[in-house]
Amino acid sequence: MKSHKGVLVVISGFSGAGKGTLMKALLERYPNYALSVSCTTRQPRAGEVNGREYYFVSEEEFRQMIEQEKLVEYACYCGRYYGTPRSYVEERLTEGRDVLLEIEIQGALQIKKRFPDTILIFVTPPSAAELKRRLAGRGTETEDVIAARLSRACEEAAGMEQYDYLLVNDDLKECAEHLHRVIQDQHFRPSCMEGAIEQMRKELKDMMS
Repeated sequence: MKSHKGVLVVISGFSGAGKGTLMKALLERYPNYALSVSCTTRQPRAGEVNGREYYFVSEEEFRQMIEQEKLVEYACYCGRYYGTPRSYVEERLTEGRDVLLEIEIQGALQIKKRFPDTILIFVTPPSAAELKRRLAGRGTETEDVIAARLSRACEEAAGMEQYDYLLVNDDLKECAEHLHRVIQDQHFRPSCMEGAIEQMRKELKDMMS
C-alpha cells in the first residue's frame, strides 16, 4: 500500500542556523522534495536570484497578494514581509511530493492551524556563540543587523517547544539525514495513507460480498 499524499513540512530556526543549506542538501539528494519559494519585500542579497531563493516583490504587490488570498501564511520579520504562495503548495501535495517551507514561528503556527497535519521542525546551531559566528561570517550584515537578528533569536527561542521536532545543525550531512528520516516517517500516519486505507476497506468489503 502506498500513500499518494505529500507531507507538508515547515522548517524554522534562527537566522544563521543553516536552514537554507540544510534544505538544499535534501533537494540535491532526494527527488521527491519540493521547496516552496517564498515571497518577500526585502532586497536580494549578493548571489540571490528572483524566483530561486525568493520572489522579491514590492510592499504594494505583497499587500495585493494578501487581499487576493494568494498566500497560505505571511509575517513581518525584521521590518520585511515574507509569505508562502498558496497554489504551489497545494499542487505539489496533490502530486504526492513532500513540500518544504522555510518560514519563521509566526507563519509556522498559521500553517499548523490551516493544515493540522503539517510537521513543524525547528533548526538550531549547537550554541549561541556559533550562531553569532555564522551571522558574522556571512559578511553581508552590519553589526546593527547582527544584533537585531540575535535579539530576534531570543524571542524565537521562547516558542521552540511549540514545534514537533528540534534538530541541532552541527554536522550538515548528519543533520540532513536526520531531517529526511523524520519526514519520511510521517508517510505512515493514517492521515497520509487515506488512499491505502480506502483501498483496503474496499477490498475487504468486496471479499465479504
